Parts: sequence; C-alpha cells; structure tokens
Amino acid sequence: MRSSPGGVSSPLPSLLVVWLLALGGCLGGPPEGGPVTLVFKYARILGSADPLPGLLRSFEASHPGVRVNGEALPWTSDDQHQFYVINLEGRSPGFDVMMLDCIWVPEFARAGWLTDLTTHLRPDELAPYFASAVAAATYDGRVWALPWNFNVGLLYYRADLLAKHGLRPPETYEELVDQVRRIRIGERDPALHGYLWQGKQYEGLVVNVLEALWANGARLLAEDGTVFPEPARAADALRFLRGLIETGVSPAWTTAADEELSRRAFGDGRAIFLRNWPYAMELFEGADSAVRGKVAFVSLPGRARGERGAGSTGGAHLGVSRRSRYPELAVALARHLTSEPAQRAIALGAALSPTRQALYRDPELVRAHPAMPQLHAFALAAWSPRRCSRSSRRRSSA
Repeated sequence: MRSSPGGVSSPLPSLLVVWLLALGGCLGGPPEGGPVTLVFKYARILGSADPLPGLLRSFEASHPGVRVNGEALPWTSDDQHQFYVINLEGRSPGFDVMMLDCIWVPEFARAGWLTDLTTHLRPDELAPYFASAVAAATYDGRVWALPWNFNVGLLYYRADLLAKHGLRPPETYEELVDQVRRIRIGERDPALHGYLWQGKQYEGLVVNVLEALWANGARLLAEDGTVFPEPARAADALRFLRGLIETGVSPAWTTAADEELSRRAFGDGRAIFLRNWPYAMELFEGADSAVRGKVAFVSLPGRARGERGAGSTGGAHLGVSRRSRYPELAVALARHLTSEPAQRAIALGAALSPTRQALYRDPELVRAHPAMPQLHAFALAAWSPRRCSRSSRRRSSA
C-alpha cells in the first residue's frame, strides 16, 4: 500500500464489519490502566483498493481503548529482513504484530523473537489453511505465526499477441524463446521485449535461479546435503539465464529488475512474457491499464512438453513480537487480520491470494477474480515449505 493505514479510510461492507466486531469482541479488551497502542508492521499492498485501514479500524471498534498504528516496512524483502534483525536483536518493543516472509519463521523462532502461538490457538483453528502454509509457520513442533497470504511464481503472457500469431502458451523455455523470436519478427517492433524476469541482486534473483534449476531437473541441495547434486544441469540452467540477456530475449536492464520494474514494463505493453507473482494480474486488469483484457497466465515452463515447471512458492505470515507489551491483544489482532472475512477483503481489494482454501471457491471472489480456482490448483501442486520463498511485497510486497 502506498501510505500508512492511519491516514487512509477504506470502509468495509457492513456485514463484514459486524462479523469482525463480533469476532473481536470475544477476544477481550485492553488491559486496565488506560489506552493501548498496538503497532503493526507490514509491507505495502498494491491493488485497486487497500482494505487494511478498514480492517484495523474494525479491530479498534471491537476493542475500545485500543489504537492500532499501521506502519509500512521498506519495499524489498531484503530490506524488511534487515529492519527486523536490527530492531529485534536490539530488543526493541517498537512493534507488536509483524508481517513475515514465510522463510523467516524458523530463523526468528530460534532467535527467540516470536511469541509461541501454539497455546493461543484452538485445536482445529488452523484446519482451514493450506497444510503446507501451516507447516511453513511451524518450527520445532510449535506454531509461531499465522498464514496471511500466498504466492507462487507465474508466467504472464500477452494472450492477444500469442493468438494473433497462432501460438499457445509455451510449455518449455525453449518454446518461449522460439515464440519471442517469431512474434518479434511478425510485429516488427524493436522496442518489444521478449521475456522479463527479476535479475537484480536480491532475493528475487535467487527465486528466479531456483525456478530455472528446477525447470532443468537440477536441485540446490540433495537429501544428504550435497550442493548441486546435478552439476551439469545446474550449470546449463545458469547459462540459459545468462543467455537470455546476451541474446536479447531479455533486456540488458534485467540485471536491475525487481518485481515492480518488470511488472510496470509489461503493464505498459512493452513485453511478451513476464515472470511475476499473482498480485500483478489485478494491476494488469485495472481501468487505466494498457494491457487490460490482453493478459493471461500459466504455470512456469518446464523441461519437456507436458511437464510444467515449478514456481517458487511463499507468502506472508503474521507473527507477534516476543517483546510486545500486550501479547494477548497482539495475538487477537493477528487472528483478526488472518480471519476469513479479512482475507476475503484483502483478496478483493489487493488481489493477494488467501491462505484459507475455502476462499478459492468463494462466489464473490471468483466473480471478481475468475482465476481463483486456477490459483488454488497451482497452490496445491506447488506450495512446499522447502521452496517457501517470497518476492517482495505484495507480496503484499507482497
């Protein structure tokens, strides 16, 4: 999102507010002794509408005397991680609920920075979530965070251009490269890029490299701890990524590209293919989008026809700082924000994929985002805590 929730109003549907008030009212009020302020750290949310301000205000309404300040984190996942490490190592009590990249949960739990949520949860409370999302929030048999949103790497493509040239979405990267060549010849547009991806030196590059390894049948680690157990395939995958830039299939500025730079270029109609996260589709379908109605997505290409690649998966969890002065209220806020109504509101307003499986069949969501069932299939097929890796936001920045 582009500003702190405290400065933006975003009303929720009345029925949703009533439900959330009822939920929050069961979780108790502030401790005696005066007003309480909770601080929620989150990554900015992109989309047609930011539902977070309304969600925070509804929590306040159900907890008289409690104020929630939403404070945006730095843009990239790497910067967010650095912020947390600096503050948590310094034992700062400056925030209560924090949005976490799912891959940070074991690290933060080992360091003693998170509140153990296990005893706060009902036995069946996590059943509605993807089982692997719960696994990613669990460390050493204890639950340290609540799953908030889901991510999986996708291949976006210009459906209008592929149809114009009689092509179907590529099943392999070799097909993708060939289609770039054919479409460029036919379009005669030297400014039209082929394939955009994230090559900047940050977490996004790691994600793209892993996806290239998997597509080529290579692993980073074997079960016995061997690094690159298929070295020839791994080397081929890295040469392929480098070759995309050297041959012009991907532009030279790929080495500076993150999710948003590549997303904006594709959204301006300047590319045929894009690797990115689910959040981008909402922006491509915006009223002022240059590619509205022209974009579709599939899973990433694989090694051979009929064998789709594996997108890197991940998402955001909500954890409670062990330094919070108000742990019970902080847990209540995390539960409020990960509730089904809250995840529905976030999916509608920001196109962040929920972690609650029932929402992928929700009629309102499916009407707003017809690809929800397709994303659910990708989630079931691809989400693995071992691969859990997020982009930035939008992740929110996710």
